[in-house]
Amino acid sequence: MSQATTTVTLTAMPSGTTVEAEPGTTLLDALRRAGLMKHECDGGARCVNLCHLFVLEGRKSLSKIQREENEKLDTIVGASSKSRLACQAKLGEEPVTVELLSFV
Repeated sequence: MSQATTTVTLTAMPSGTTVEAEPGTTLLDALRRAGLMKHECDGGARCVNLCHLFVLEGRKSLSKIQREENEKLDTIVGASSKSRLACQAKLGEEPVTVELLSFV
């Protein structure tokens, strides 16, 4: 008997669009599949401005910020404690709500 795949809900504001994705999926991959975000660096934390977003709810469920992401966030004007790079943050087990700062 196979186990059902667990998914987590990701909500993108301001549109309110929801996406279901597996835990461990980057925010970028989940949002790209829904047509809500584009990228230029293939998830390598190099384009910064395109995948910068604010995490409104569920921040503790995301993967921890690693050094490279933290260094990139330090270079962004307007970055805050809610800031993450979608290409680096991975979904955990709890629902997450983000505010998209760049649009497709």
